[in-house]
Amino acid sequence: MVRLMKFLPFLLALAAVTLLQAADAPLEKEVSDLIAGPQVTVVHFWAPWCPNCRAEMDPAEGWARFVAANPEVKVVFINIWHKGQSPKPPLEAAGLGAQPNLVLLDHPNRSRLEADRLNTFLGLPVTWIPTTWVYREGKLRAAFNYGEIRFPILQQLVDDARNEWKESQAMKQHVQSLEESAKANKFLDRVFDDGVARSPITQGYLGLKKDNDKWDDVSEARRLEDFVITVQQLGELKSTIDFNRLDEQTQMSYRLFVVQCEHAIEGWKWRNHDYVFTQMSGMHTDVPAFLINFHPVDNGADARAYIARLRGLPKLFDQLIVRAESAAARGILPPKFVFPILVESSREVITGAPFTASGTRCALFEDFETKVGALKDVDEATKQQLIANARAALLEAVKPAYEKLIMMFEAQGRAATDDDGVWKLPEGRDYYSYRLRAQTTTALTPDEVHEIGLREVARIHAGMTAIKEQVGFKGDLAAFLKFTRDDPQFSYPTTEEGKAAYIKRAMAIIDTMRARLDEFFGVKPKAALVVKKVEPFREKGSAGAFYDQPSADGSRPGSYYINTIDMRGLPIWEMETLAHHEAIPGHHMQIAIAQELENMPKFRMFGGYNAYAEGWALYAEYFPKEFGFYQDPYQDFGRLADELLRSVRLVVDTGVHARKWTRQQVMDYFRANTPQSDRDTITETNRYIVWPGQACGYKIGMLKILELRERAKQGLGPKFDLRGFHDVVLKNGALPLNLLEENVVAWIAKRKR
Repeated sequence: MVRLMKFLPFLLALAAVTLLQAADAPLEKEVSDLIAGPQVTVVHFWAPWCPNCRAEMDPAEGWARFVAANPEVKVVFINIWHKGQSPKPPLEAAGLGAQPNLVLLDHPNRSRLEADRLNTFLGLPVTWIPTTWVYREGKLRAAFNYGEIRFPILQQLVDDARNEWKESQAMKQHVQSLEESAKANKFLDRVFDDGVARSPITQGYLGLKKDNDKWDDVSEARRLEDFVITVQQLGELKSTIDFNRLDEQTQMSYRLFVVQCEHAIEGWKWRNHDYVFTQMSGMHTDVPAFLINFHPVDNGADARAYIARLRGLPKLFDQLIVRAESAAARGILPPKFVFPILVESSREVITGAPFTASGTRCALFEDFETKVGALKDVDEATKQQLIANARAALLEAVKPAYEKLIMMFEAQGRAATDDDGVWKLPEGRDYYSYRLRAQTTTALTPDEVHEIGLREVARIHAGMTAIKEQVGFKGDLAAFLKFTRDDPQFSYPTTEEGKAAYIKRAMAIIDTMRARLDEFFGVKPKAALVVKKVEPFREKGSAGAFYDQPSADGSRPGSYYINTIDMRGLPIWEMETLAHHEAIPGHHMQIAIAQELENMPKFRMFGGYNAYAEGWALYAEYFPKEFGFYQDPYQDFGRLADELLRSVRLVVDTGVHARKWTRQQVMDYFRANTPQSDRDTITETNRYIVWPGQACGYKIGMLKILELRERAKQGLGPKFDLRGFHDVVLKNGALPLNLLEENVVAWIAKRKR
């Protein structure tokens, strides 16, 4: 290899030229591309007066065998000794020019001087192959004619040249991959940043204060503008980024962005089928929740921005009213039961001081006064002025905005029907199929999802029956479910003391799991976690528990919310599994880790797929059982009860939206098959009706993760590592289930090596 070092500049030049010709070719084609043309040139200098030289040109000799073995090698025979001529003209005549790909000088011993001449005269890289002369059959013959010296050496030099070319080609491709991947990630981050810049609300969720005096523009015109931008961005990605040159991680980002854009494009048709206001979500409750939890007041400017947002509510609500009324004109209205809840939640926001003389402050006014009162760099007079300005904004802007909204809710409630499923909407069945695909990231049909649910309900009932027998309960499973639902020993009292006791115990459960995380994970979140009660203004429509992500910079912790409106809806036997789901190792683990990933485009750090996120959280309830958690049989019953809930969802969600079940049928199925409280049964039923397909992601996602884990166990045997499996699931951010499967399969293959 030392001799070939002097060829390195020419080999690199060769690699650069060839790279331009074959830049799009996969690595495995490099050798075939090399052989397709003469990339290595062997120059054999000879003299016509020398019988041995003439013999060497005989095709029956070693040259023929050498060329047959190396079809990519070009051999040039040049007479340079005839009449003492210079080597330059013959080289040029052979089309080599001043810089051939590679020159290997092949001649008997006396050509050593000729090699020196070529190096000096033309500056060509020349390797001289020494040979020996032997006396045979009465005459001189060059021993290398029979491959004794020359051809093995020549073959080695050609092989070395070929290998160095491949190495330089691989290096060039690596550099190109780095450059193209950096270009792609810069594009993806620019797209994400542009989207954030267009959404003050998103900025708030991320902990940014750029436009913290504004709300989003939610008009139809802005929605169309956003849609056009999405189409343009997808086109820009495909026209400017070469997928084949990207590294593996960036190829995944490319594919995810395409999936995201194509989903948005497909969803454009259905944009008005999503209800604008429901008891589960909508700006009527999102506004106060956002201001209280995501609008910090660190100085006077933040306080003034808060007031500006209060003043901006009429415009925001007017845009949403236009959309809701437009949808209603198309026959798209939530069911009748939704509207009294919307009215009550909205009235709750404008109840208390300064709206009424009830003796208590409304949630927004209390929040603002508390935040301003805590400011240390603002004098008391300024604080009082800010509070007075907020009071005026609440009375002059917030109150009339909510009153107008309430009027619309009451009018639409009178027009609504008791038909619950989205089958009632225009093209409702197709809309539901779309929602199911989007929420599960699979192609499962409503009938397939329904059947999976029925099978899982039967399986989990068998597990509950075993626990019933373990605790010595006398009676059938239905009686046991009623016992766990109704017996007062299984719930804290709905008092301040009872609520505080629940939260304290929930925090202890989280601490117990946190102490053992190293057993199960290599990667862990840095963001802090807090446990909080749901605010009164959104208690009635909220789920029993949910999670809010931390800010991007970690200054705001992740929040595990507990709805304490009725403690019978928070059974003690559910506490362990619920904390595992919402906190760690569930949502907080997955979401905080995603936000803390390094060298990852932002849209992957902050994006989400329902089946992945909820599937992971449900799996996070399950796997601790395998490691000694849920020692109390009733806590293990709670784990099964929550898994049962997610299985029942497959049955009732498809039942109400694809099979025309009524709301009452859904509640009857719940009461017959689960230990859910009456309040939970009503809340869950109402949720599935207004969020079609969403509740199906949990169980479908969990089943896929369990399937992939079992596949890894079977494929790796003793090499299987649970920590490694969990890390590969979590360290790439949220993924559609098919791409998650690809990652796990690749991890299995790598571990096998």
